Amino acid sequence: MNNPISIRRCKVCPAGSKRPAPHPGPRCSTHHREALRSRRSNAHGRMVTRTYGIGPNAYMAILAAQNGTCAICQRATGATKRLAVDHDHTCCPGKTSCGKCVRAIICQPCNVGVLGHLRDDVEALKRAIAVIQDRPAQAVIMGLDE
Repeated sequence: MNNPISIRRCKVCPAGSKRPAPHPGPRCSTHHREALRSRRSNAHGRMVTRTYGIGPNAYMAILAAQNGTCAICQRATGATKRLAVDHDHTCCPGKTSCGKCVRAIICQPCNVGVLGHLRDDVEALKRAIAVIQDRPAQAVIMGLDE
């Protein structure tokens, strides 16, 4: 005698739904993605609180005050990779922050490539601005043409 194979149904979908639930829970693919998104968001909130001393609401408020973009380049939105919390490393020793030294929410290239590479050196940032605005190489090039 053959036993019919029981098909699991999603526990979140309305009763009577015929959507299969191949994912743990049991959940359909749509509700499985929602559950994963929620778990990731909660984990990020816990990490921000534990590491930087600010809650997930503060993270979202800072990001909203920055119009949802990186504070430096204003291009990155965190849609692909979540934006990082930038803080002053000289304020708090160790791996955690007090929350008072949080400066902004920035993207990975700005965090590592700009601030990290220049090691928060204000004078180096001023020199970078001068290079962009004044184009010092042009004076050298013009001197060669004479």
